[in-house]
Parts: sequence; structure tokens; C-alpha cells
Amino acid sequence: MFVGMDFGTTNSAVGVVEDAGPARIVPMTSARGQESATLRSMLAFDQAVKDDQRRPLARIGQDAIDAYLDGDGETRLLQSFKSYLTSRTFTNASIFNTSFALEDLIALVVRRLSATAMAGRDAPPLRVVAGRPVRFVAEDGRGEDAFALGRLADAFARAGLGEVSFEYEPIAAAYYYERQLTRDETVLVADFGGGTSDFCLVRLGPGRAKLNRPESAILGTAGVGNAGDALDRRIVEQAIAPFFGRGGSYRSDAKILPIPSWIYGRFARWHHIGFLGTPSTLRMLREIERTADHPETIDRLVTLIEHNLGYHLYRAVEAVKIALSGAEETRFVFRHPPLLLEQTITRRAFEGWIAPELAEIAACVDGLLATTATPAGAVDRVFMTGGTSLVPAVRAIFAERFGAAKLITGGEFVSVATGLAYRAQALGAP
Repeated sequence: MFVGMDFGTTNSAVGVVEDAGPARIVPMTSARGQESATLRSMLAFDQAVKDDQRRPLARIGQDAIDAYLDGDGETRLLQSFKSYLTSRTFTNASIFNTSFALEDLIALVVRRLSATAMAGRDAPPLRVVAGRPVRFVAEDGRGEDAFALGRLADAFARAGLGEVSFEYEPIAAAYYYERQLTRDETVLVADFGGGTSDFCLVRLGPGRAKLNRPESAILGTAGVGNAGDALDRRIVEQAIAPFFGRGGSYRSDAKILPIPSWIYGRFARWHHIGFLGTPSTLRMLREIERTADHPETIDRLVTLIEHNLGYHLYRAVEAVKIALSGAEETRFVFRHPPLLLEQTITRRAFEGWIAPELAEIAACVDGLLATTATPAGAVDRVFMTGGTSLVPAVRAIFAERFGAAKLITGGEFVSVATGLAYRAQALGAP
């Protein structure tokens, strides 16, 4: 059996190829019987639940979300930790006085993927190929490829997968797309994940297999450190955070002061909203509320924190983004008593908010064409995958350059894992 593992910022998936059959995605089943093609890349730790070494026991994927929502405030939720691979300062997370290395946190998710793929089998896989972004990008924009890839390889080794090969995620998506081709094409693959947008320009089709080195058909790769999560954050920043006091002010010692911006920095990741629930922060917010220009917004913020509604808030935000892919406007609706919020959000406003991300993606695509000396007219097809590929403003970047007729989408959440499995099969046993 050959295995492809796509450990993603937001979602993960595993594909397998057995014998000479087609690749298939192995479904993930939660403790409550919910089945999905993907595993949410999340961990939850309940202070009261320990392993046999008295360390906090991790819940993974949908089980982590269920534990967090069912918890009484003593549950720590972690997500998007793939994005910290580039950080030289983030080495460990302290969870209920127990230290977990970043590599160990990633290994927990990888181990779950591996166990699901190997369920009912005694023999180890013949080869495992895992995905990686084209470019690991630190928060300050610096590339940290070697450092981050080394940490990712270490995480896989800690999960019991020391023999693993890595492949660029858009190239894996290209292998997925190639299975449907009957003639050779020059293809631009655009893979939009939760944390990165990655691109590959490649010659695909029957002719590639006849090359002495089939990988030489890859003309170039490129990537940027923004994708679906960044678009969600723009909606929160511009449309949602003002409901909770962002941009407001309060009086202190006869001075008019802005409500501290660091509070809304926590909104960048929904599970960080819970970090505001310390007694000292809640006391500070109640003091601000007394003299705020709009005290009701601070009351909403405290309610959001105390009722642990961050996850529900981001689900409502995600619904807005999805709806705007098919409509010119939609309603943001958040009904979780005592919070009842509604607002109309237009696609035009959304596209204005995400203009910096769109410009960065467009510049990356133009740069790839320039460095490979490939005119846009020489590209036969643009294969777009990942949820963000459905956003009209993102699709417009490619339609303007290559023509709408050349755009095709597919396998939004499983193309990479499927392609990685085919890549493992092509490489064969080590």
C-alpha cells in the first residue's frame, strides 16, 4: 500500500493506493460517529483527562471541537499550528503545566492520519509521501524553508514515520488532475489552503511518463503565506469586531482613549478569544464598559468570552465567505443567546477588504510566469483547488490572465492527499 498524507493548516486528509487500483481517500470518523473525508487539524486538551503518564490527553479533529464546545472552560484548543513551523521562538506550548513541543503537537495529528490509513493492516506502507507548501513563510515575510521542513520531518518521525518523502502540495494536486488527461497540457496548478496559496506550472499528460525524469516536466513553483484563513480574518476585522467594540473609545482620568487594539488581535484566531477570559482581563473590560462611548459593544465582548462562543462566531463568518461566492450580498447572522447579531455584507465590500491578499496572489502568479518565461497564452489549463478557489475575486485573477474558459476546479479538500498517494505509488518502495 502507498500512502499520501496532507497535513494542512486547517484540514488534513490521507489517501491510499492499493495494488493497481485508483487512489482513495480514507474517511475520518469521530467518536460520535461523524464521518468526513478530512480531519480538522485541531487538538483539544481537557484539564481533567490525563493519559497513563498523567499528561493531558489530546482529542483530535472533530473530537477536539466537540470537547471544546462541551467543556466548562477548562479545555484548551489548538489549531493552525502548522503555521508556526517557521517560528524560531515558538518551540513549546505549556498546556496545564505540561510542555508539548510543536513537533509533538503535529505528530499527534499525523499519528491519527497514519492509524486511520493503516486500520486493519499488519504490513507497513511501502512508501509514504507527505505534502509541504512551496514556500514556508514566517510572519515577517522571510522564507524559512530548510528550518520549517526539518521540523516537519521531525514531527513525522515522532509519529513513527521516519521514512517519509515530501512533495510540494500544488505538484500533488497536479498528479490528481493529470489522471483525467488524454493529451499533454501546460497547466498552472493553484492550490489554496488555510494558510498558504501555492502554485505550480507543469507539463502534464501521457507524455510526462515517457520522460527519463518525469519530474523535469515541472517548469516552476511559487507560493505566498496567505489563503482562506486570511480572508476570514478580514471579515472579522472589518465587519464583525466593531460589534464587540473595535474602533471605540472610553474615558480614563478625563482622557479619551481608544479601546486597546491588542484585544482584537485575539480575534485573528477564533480559539484565541478564549484567552481573554482571565479574571484580570474581564475586570479590565468591565471597567472600560463603564465609560465606553458604546458600552453595549463591550458587554457583547464579555458575553462572547464568558459563553465560549468564538467557534460559533467563526462558523458564521465562514458561512458569509461561502455565501458571497454565489451571491452579491448576504446576511451575517449570529444567533446564540444572549447575542443576536445581524448585518448585510456585500461582495463588493468583501473584495475591498481582501484587496491586499488578492494583490499578493496576483503578484506571485505573475512572478511565476516571468521566472519561467511562460506567456499566459502558453498555459492550456488552470487547475484550481481548495476552498478559496471558489471565491470570485480570486478566480478573477486567473480569468483576467488566462481566460475564464481555461479555469477548472476540483477535489477542493482531497486533491492534494490523492495526488500524494499517486506520487508515492510512482516512487515505489524505498
